[in-house]
Amino acid sequence: MHAYGPLSTLFYDADKPVAPEGELAWYATRLPKDAGLLLELMCGSGRLLVPLAEDGYKIHGVDFSPSMLASCEARLAARGMKAPLFRQDLTQLNLPFRYSAAFVSWGSFQLITDPAAASSALRRVRAHLVDPGLLLMEMFVPAESTQRLGAPLVEVRTAWLADGTQIALRSESTVWADARTWRTENRYAHRRGATRLAEEHETLTLTWYSPDEITAILADSGFHDVTTGASPRNDDGGEMTFSVSARA
Repeated sequence: MHAYGPLSTLFYDADKPVAPEGELAWYATRLPKDAGLLLELMCGSGRLLVPLAEDGYKIHGVDFSPSMLASCEARLAARGMKAPLFRQDLTQLNLPFRYSAAFVSWGSFQLITDPAAASSALRRVRAHLVDPGLLLMEMFVPAESTQRLGAPLVEVRTAWLADGTQIALRSESTVWADARTWRTENRYAHRRGATRLAEEHETLTLTWYSPDEITAILADSGFHDVTTGASPRNDDGGEMTFSVSARA
């Protein structure tokens, strides 16, 4: 996966600077605050990690993008805080700590598109969990209209940065419903007025699972008490969102 470089991170932070209060509250009411360390999987630039740490949760983060981790570290430092952050692939997760709970938000886990790799990642996560050993995941299934796209979907968005520059994002998404594959080619163009400062390309590929399918994968990976329920996000345009809770 070639993704989440410097311009992607800048755009993401400008476009989604903070997690909504409802989303934070959803996690705050489910994560064990006083049972030990927490681990945010695929934590990105700290959209959830930073406010949870600020609220007193003892939390670590892991992600594969050095740009995202650098942004997360800077966000923590701006608030006078530190948290251990690790650059690792979940399929090879090997951290020197054990955690009472782990969580992955916003369908990020679906970026692991190979079922065998997904199972490997879940087994590695499970090996890092101790009592109460909670895993929370957010998942989504694209809307039927999205799955039936007959041609690539092109979208253009712009984010303004604090220094007055702007980043234009052109996304071209293709969906293969039979293969449960959604691939997006992104092009970021960073400009100051008419002057182009930098350009970046990335490819994002994700898959999706039904609630029954992800439940079975978790069970095969050694988790138990697997349940699915409401997501902190509202369904958007027919997209099905759901949460998964499991115990190691």
